[in-house]
Amino acid sequence: MTDTAADDPPRIGPTTRVVLHDLAVRPDRDEWIVGRMATRTFVALPAAGARAVELLREGRSVTRTEETLRAETGEEFDITDFVGDLTALGFVARIGDRPVPDVEPPRASLPWLRPRHVRLALHPVLPLLVGALLTAALVVLVRRPDLVPGYRDLLWSRHGSVVLLSGAAAGWALLLAHELAHLVTARAAGVPGKMRLGTRLQFLVMQTDISGIELAPRRHRLTAYLAGIALNLSVASSLVLVLAATETGTTAHRLLAAALLLTLLPLPFQCMVFTRTDLYFVLQDLTGCRDLYGDGLAYARYRFRRAVRPVRRGHRAEAARDDPSARLPAHERRAVRIYSVVLVVGTAACLTFMAAVTLPVDLALLARAVRGLGPEHGLAGNADAVTVLVVLGGVNVLWLVTWWRNRRSRRAASAG
Repeated sequence: MTDTAADDPPRIGPTTRVVLHDLAVRPDRDEWIVGRMATRTFVALPAAGARAVELLREGRSVTRTEETLRAETGEEFDITDFVGDLTALGFVARIGDRPVPDVEPPRASLPWLRPRHVRLALHPVLPLLVGALLTAALVVLVRRPDLVPGYRDLLWSRHGSVVLLSGAAAGWALLLAHELAHLVTARAAGVPGKMRLGTRLQFLVMQTDISGIELAPRRHRLTAYLAGIALNLSVASSLVLVLAATETGTTAHRLLAAALLLTLLPLPFQCMVFTRTDLYFVLQDLTGCRDLYGDGLAYARYRFRRAVRPVRRGHRAEAARDDPSARLPAHERRAVRIYSVVLVVGTAACLTFMAAVTLPVDLALLARAVRGLGPEHGLAGNADAVTVLVVLGGVNVLWLVTWWRNRRSRRAASAG
């Protein structure tokens, strides 16, 4: 038998004192959000839980913490179990004289970027500047309605391959800038943040994990959530102003019009809150929900089970107890139930559109590209066909690879 005593967790006794990691605490309605920025781990606690964290941070023992809480609230609390829960969350650095093994913090994108480098991203004047730029662009569009972009503006060149490649390059550059806006704003608030590829239904997206922003003040949270949209609107507004000063019909004017449309195209997608877009996180924050998508999905599944398996007489009370929204506070319950309808209808509409429009169009374009290969179509025709095959095929392959990798990562995390 091997000696595993060194690997046993430290014992928590009545006189034990613990040392906590650097934790952030903020009020949230009737609860308190307590978390650790470095690991992007946070939890909602009642007032007594937040007070227990405060007492433990002061260096009080388990018994002294229990006695203080009893004197302040008149209730009994098991601080030993509470310390165990904090340890499992990675909030405890030392129990007694024994250090607690720490988890590997998630990798951050651009780790060299420090909050002091980008503190201006949270300056209260910045939204006013964005608003002023947007207002100026709207005034120009009212006076020059011919500058409002249309889909034909994307066809700025007679060479299809040039249009497709330039559009793809500009689209991905704008997407990267959009996510960098989230990352920079979150970093200014002290949140590490990580950018990666992801999938939302049939869409390939770039996303930035800034979950630690939950610990920041509300103004900082909303600024971080809306930073990407603000960047798109700022770029689009600047393009409108430059476009108004450019002679119509020139190559520069056509390029600017195409860039303007590419900048505006992602914005309607943000309204699809059932895919957890930027506006979804704004909605989740404003409704005070902890996990609007997860709770909405659980409630939708519950309603589906109720629909396909009607409740037998005499079992309604038992069925009501199975309602996952019943355990939520009243304000969350209402929001979750409404959102579940948006989630189901929106998801069904998206998947229907993919089956009826997106897939047939993709297949038709790929088939046309294959037929366009050959010496009889000339150099330009072959270049256009190869470009379509590379871009469309590459995007679809990248979607599959990203979906598979993220699925494996989620399964590994669940197993761990």
